[in-house]
Amino acid sequence: MSELFDPVLAAGAVRDEVSDTAWLRALLDVEAALAAAGADAGVVPREHADRIAEVCREGYFDTAELGMKSVGVGNPAAPLVRELTAKVGGEAARFVHFGATSQDVMDSAAMLLAARAREPLLEDLDAAADRIAGLAREHIGTVQAGRTLLQQALPVTFGLTAANWLSGVDGAVTALRRLAFAAQLGGATGTLASLGEAGPAVLAAFSARLGLAEPVLPWHTERGRIAEIAGVLGRICGVIGGTARTITLLAQTEVAELSERGPEGAGGSSTMPHKRNPVAAVAAQAAAAQAPGLVATLLAAMPQEYQRAAGAWHAEWRPFTELLRCAGSAAYWLRTSLERLEVDEARMRANLDATGGAVLSERVTTELAEDTGRLAAHDAVTACTARALAGEGELAELLAGDPLVGGRLSREEIERLLDPADYLGSAREFVERALAAHDERRADL
Repeated sequence: MSELFDPVLAAGAVRDEVSDTAWLRALLDVEAALAAAGADAGVVPREHADRIAEVCREGYFDTAELGMKSVGVGNPAAPLVRELTAKVGGEAARFVHFGATSQDVMDSAAMLLAARAREPLLEDLDAAADRIAGLAREHIGTVQAGRTLLQQALPVTFGLTAANWLSGVDGAVTALRRLAFAAQLGGATGTLASLGEAGPAVLAAFSARLGLAEPVLPWHTERGRIAEIAGVLGRICGVIGGTARTITLLAQTEVAELSERGPEGAGGSSTMPHKRNPVAAVAAQAAAAQAPGLVATLLAAMPQEYQRAAGAWHAEWRPFTELLRCAGSAAYWLRTSLERLEVDEARMRANLDATGGAVLSERVTTELAEDTGRLAAHDAVTACTARALAGEGELAELLAGDPLVGGRLSREEIERLLDPADYLGSAREFVERALAAHDERRADL
């Protein structure tokens, strides 16, 4: 955690769900659930399980101290168990951590942490998606220059631009909701031998008490679950990063089709009074850009040997936590950016008209090709377009004056063909389809 950088790079409610305090709470909740599950299965006296749960709930444990003590054994669960055992005392102390190993506690706590972080993450993503849907509806007919390789291409609508963002966010949300966070309980080598025949019953009760999925078998070295979570969080950050990047590009001074209107002081510069930076979108990009490396680290740690790994499992803890944190921050900042977003329809049209209709030259070529052949049509329109871009006249006038083009198309027909609002293909239908899919997803909640 950093007091200097976290306000930007660890913003939003997810941060608190993956803090050291949250980790400690999850570890204690796992120990309490383990004791209660043992009682459910008849291998731990109920009064002892209740005593363990009471200390887990009300006892004080110092995260910094636990962290220091973890150096000797390689993980924070072991010193926590030792301290918890001392605080519980009496006969009940014999049943602290009964049947489990440190990795069971750490893995189950990680899943509990992810499950708890998912709720505020979904809240920000759903709010962002709803705002995008509103923009798509409002601007379903707002003509905008489509851009490929950063250059103007054929016209689109800003509604379609927003619908593309919406489809990405909705898909990522669906993937996040489908994640099943599973408990981990296998004992020393994944056999639960110390629980005897009660092992499966304890696993079932343990999973149920934590509200986590019951795994078919312990997954100490089969890390597909971690990889799946990493992939979904990486997908979320990728979608957010792409959306935020487009916002920042459309907010450039030379483009100025979008802007963020934040509170006083937002978007300012330390040296240039005129600046209005889209700082929320910038922060969203900054948070999202951290995800690929974290995902890669988790995937690199996936190959794990035998029944318990030496080092690879330990390597997951920090990137797993950081990935949740940066995804939460990215979602928070995207939501903020969208809530501040202002759309300049007039500037969108002016930018599209800046080429004098050149972006519609393909349409003129297509119209002529059936009569003149595609090559002849292409050469004639290309020549006129080059002259227009060189400042020799308006494109419509030059086309009308060309022997090939003007001999087959009237000036009125040429101007109609150069009207971007009349060459949007299925843009409206695609926006409507994206909105319908969004509405259906939200109705299913």
